[in-house]
Amino acid sequence: MRIGLIGAGRIGTFHAATLSRHREVGGSLIVTDADPARAQRLADRLGATAAPTVNEIFTWGVDAVVITAATSAHAELIGRAARSGLPVFCEKPIALDLAGTLAALAEVDAAGTVLQMGFQRRFDVGYTAAREAVRSGRLGRLHTVRAMTSDQSPPPADYLPLSGGLYRDCLIHDFDMLRWVSGREVVQVYATGSDAGPSMFREANDIDTGAAVLTFDDGMLATATATRMNGAGYDVRMELSGELDQIAVGLDDRTPIASTEPAGPPPADKPWTGFLERFGPAYEAELAAFVEVVRGERANPCDGREALEALRIAEACELSRRERRAVSPAEIPGGRL
Repeated sequence: MRIGLIGAGRIGTFHAATLSRHREVGGSLIVTDADPARAQRLADRLGATAAPTVNEIFTWGVDAVVITAATSAHAELIGRAARSGLPVFCEKPIALDLAGTLAALAEVDAAGTVLQMGFQRRFDVGYTAAREAVRSGRLGRLHTVRAMTSDQSPPPADYLPLSGGLYRDCLIHDFDMLRWVSGREVVQVYATGSDAGPSMFREANDIDTGAAVLTFDDGMLATATATRMNGAGYDVRMELSGELDQIAVGLDDRTPIASTEPAGPPPADKPWTGFLERFGPAYEAELAAFVEVVRGERANPCDGREALEALRIAEACELSRRERRAVSPAEIPGGRL
């Protein structure tokens, strides 16, 4: 299988290495980047082929496209791949606004092609087990869920204005997980945030710490919190409380948290430092799934509408934070295909 990968940055490099090891792809991988020298170095290291520009990806006869380019390029590349009749795997988000997201999804629908989104937590063993526990009835009626994502250190200052903000860039993973694990839909959010950290967040009109209370269509309540400033380590967890039982995702000997109880567990010797380390197996599994989708061996596990729904929640949180009021995702204009 010949796959064209667009974008040789951090996540693109990781995905390229994964694909180069896949038995169905191997030496048939083609990589390109806005910096051709970077693409060539990556190709040389992996035994892949470097394309001088994006154009060659669409003229050299690939079977599928993996998009790991800058967010601003996602929607246009998805549309181009759809018009070329090619299946696409794209890192989140489709676009940083609903209009761009809807336009790209409309192109995929019109072409009848496949768009699989990169919400890698759907392939993490902990989140998968939580979903199974909820769906099996083991927890009973789920009444409370607590989700959190905490980065050990903030991203570069020049990334912030391009990221879409904490809700769209970071908490969107938690919004997707809350829907996917529970099987329920959000009907109301109330969100707030703080920019009390480094000045680069205020200069980018962003926040370094955020929180949201979400009400779901069955009355379940959830909190979702995130920060860019968790010096103890990279911490991603979910706690699910039901009438019969309670479970946690992301609680292990690498969780960067210490107990104050005398008999509590000791602090982690090697706390998680970032998302590629914490979710490495999940990233590999989602690409293996994409290859199976392209080969017609399985259904799409995360199509573009899933990304749209997570973005709608993020948009509602941004509106709630700005206007300091409860917001329904149904208020967000143009949010449905």
